[in-house]
Amino acid sequence: FNDKDIQVNVEKTVVYISIADKLLFKSGSSTISAKAKSVLGKVAEVVGAQPNVEVMVEGYTDNKPISTANIKDNWDLSVKRSTAVVRVLQNDFKIDPSRLIAAGRSEYKPLESNDTVEGRARNRRTRIVLMPKLDQFFKILENKVETN
Repeated sequence: FNDKDIQVNVEKTVVYISIADKLLFKSGSSTISAKAKSVLGKVAEVVGAQPNVEVMVEGYTDNKPISTANIKDNWDLSVKRSTAVVRVLQNDFKIDPSRLIAAGRSEYKPLESNDTVEGRARNRRTRIVLMPKLDQFFKILENKVETN
């Protein structure tokens, strides 16, 4: 990914892809933007090439309260955004839905202070977590226990 608004981190067996809010959604919305589909297409290529990983999509918000006809609060917005991303991966890019998890984190895991415009913008993000399937992880653990 050659974009300053997309960050990829690898920690042990887990890959984290963090995408800035402005690439995926309009402010206060859970509707995927047209530009977002090309970004998610790149993610889908990576996911599609790794059939032995599960994909958790986490939505994050800043701490500014929101309440609209369709969105109750930041919890609601974060989950609706993650669900919107999961649907694009499933419907547009044919990622097996049994590999997908939608999760919302609301405002409770900020990267920076919400006291500045820049900090709030950084906190509004979607994080895609690629992780080994748990059944395979447990098999690995069982094999280690049996060999010890």
